[in-house]
Amino acid sequence: MAMIKLGKNHLRWCFACNLPIMEEKKCPVCGNATETTELTPPADSRPGFEFDIQRARGMADRCFGEGCGKAMIPNGHIVIMNKAPAIDRMEEVLCDGIVVATERFDLGKGWSFIIRTQGAMRIAKIMTKGWVIINDDATPFIRENKNLMAPGVKDADPGIQVNDEVIMMLADRTVIGTGVAKMTGKEMKEESRGFAVKTRWHKPEDPVVSDIAHTWEEVVEANRKVIEKRRDEAVKFVHDTMETYKELPAVVSFSGGKDSLATMLVTMDAGVDTPPMFLNTGLELDETVKYVYDFAERHNLRLIEQQPPKDAFYGNLVYFGPPAKDYRWCCKTNKLGPTVAMINNNFPNGVLSFIGQRKYESEARHDKPRVWKNPWTPGQVGASPIQNWAAMHVWLYIFYKKEPYNFWYAHGLDRIGCFMCPASDMADLDTIKEASQQYPRWDEYLEDYAARRGMPEEWKKYGLWRWKTAPQATKDEIKRITGKEVPPMKPKDIEKGQDDGPVAVKVQDGYSPCTMGYSIEAALSRPIDLKVLEPYSHAMSWVPMLNEQEGTLVANFTTFYAEGSIITKAYVEKDAEANMDHAVQIIARAFNCVGCGLCAARCTEHALYMEDGKVHIHGDQCVFCMQCYGPCPAVNFAPAAKEEQKEFEN
Repeated sequence: MAMIKLGKNHLRWCFACNLPIMEEKKCPVCGNATETTELTPPADSRPGFEFDIQRARGMADRCFGEGCGKAMIPNGHIVIMNKAPAIDRMEEVLCDGIVVATERFDLGKGWSFIIRTQGAMRIAKIMTKGWVIINDDATPFIRENKNLMAPGVKDADPGIQVNDEVIMMLADRTVIGTGVAKMTGKEMKEESRGFAVKTRWHKPEDPVVSDIAHTWEEVVEANRKVIEKRRDEAVKFVHDTMETYKELPAVVSFSGGKDSLATMLVTMDAGVDTPPMFLNTGLELDETVKYVYDFAERHNLRLIEQQPPKDAFYGNLVYFGPPAKDYRWCCKTNKLGPTVAMINNNFPNGVLSFIGQRKYESEARHDKPRVWKNPWTPGQVGASPIQNWAAMHVWLYIFYKKEPYNFWYAHGLDRIGCFMCPASDMADLDTIKEASQQYPRWDEYLEDYAARRGMPEEWKKYGLWRWKTAPQATKDEIKRITGKEVPPMKPKDIEKGQDDGPVAVKVQDGYSPCTMGYSIEAALSRPIDLKVLEPYSHAMSWVPMLNEQEGTLVANFTTFYAEGSIITKAYVEKDAEANMDHAVQIIARAFNCVGCGLCAARCTEHALYMEDGKVHIHGDQCVFCMQCYGPCPAVNFAPAAKEEQKEFEN
């Protein structure tokens, strides 16, 4: 996965004090020089909570023997977690200013543990598992990043299995490198040839150790100057922005997450009246809703709350099926509509909303201005006081304020959102599944949907429901795990019922708060044959792209799915609306034609023609002139709402 740099790594370390120091090149405590931490970009690191520490220690103990976890992370030492690019989820574990291990979540397998050189040196003397003693003359080869061959093995833990993480060391337990076993420990000792260990970490390093422990209160005190400087700048921004938009009442968009919490605390420090505005989507984790209510009560704040219509999510599943990263209809039903209603009901003349947006969150948010007019909620001006803060700034400020935070941050999640958001890592969904009371209903729905539609087992097992078209990197990873090609992620019975009457269309449009752009999604009442549709799609694009294997047809930024859905995206609202209108019209020609001949009459190239009372097309004669679009009885007299719902439900 590509590394993305979204901003400067502000986390430095004073090795004399063994303290994390933000931004300052000299330690505010002792005056010694601080050093930049070696973190993988985007380096938006966060505190390691007790949950994180115990998981890391537990994995170290399982891999290398009891006691290794505490040797790697001593009691009371500050731990920092840093998310790195990965197929699903990977986090570096930083202790005493250096990365000691990496945790990786593998699809279908769960969490695995990768010891780093510094971690290996900490546990080498006490480890009882996963050790490989090498001959002295094998050391230069490991140092050159060459793999360890069986003749270079002097001894090995007989319990080592293929693909276990191992530490290569000399007889005196000097660490030479770490790697992955390609033989069992027994085979390493007995074989005279072959590939024993694939080298992973090999460069020699001086051990970094410290006997100085700290609390997060002490970390906050050491960073007080930076925290207060960041706070003061954000407070000034709040005052300046409210002065610029003084005709608008101000609120804080409060989600119960850490960034909106920091934003709320900034406005409170600014001494301004900005009530929290909470969009309760109906998909929030129970603990998040409770946290928002408790926060408002604790600070005696007037909470402005809005919920979507009853069953806005589950009621629409019958039409649209599971939402996906590339098919986020749920943002319209459970976010966009209720947000607009909340603003119209409470602030009919507009509102200034302070939002916990940060540039380190994503490329899209990195490029957004600090103040903007919200395109999907007319009348709302958005402004971010913490736009340039890293996650560690946010957390230190929350600790500085001694403010309670959402339960889930201390129990495995690094971001808070809808409990089944398709943008979530499988690692997060796995955590939620184990602890949330809401997830069983969703899990049952996925099981039922997969059974009814005949989806392959990989669809649910590996979280492929999170996409309409899964990325190639994910497919490659599943192939690596299973040893077989990923089957098409479309219903096995897609060919059944292709001629079961007209196709009803249900459209959900609007800007998407999740994707920062305009998208329109549509659900069809049944699967469609894309080979039938493809010739008609020439009226939307010079070169439509049909992928029968994946069950997709792409034409002019619009994707048709064989299973029965459509999505179109655009930067301009009118473009997306025109694309969807054209998509609905070609669906009507291909599957709903009533034989009026209007579109054929408008086709000056005679690509469209009438036969057997239906319109047909010579796709190769279509020149994309778009003259065929216009009034169409098959569109204008589509199935009535009740009949449409019956079709979908059946």
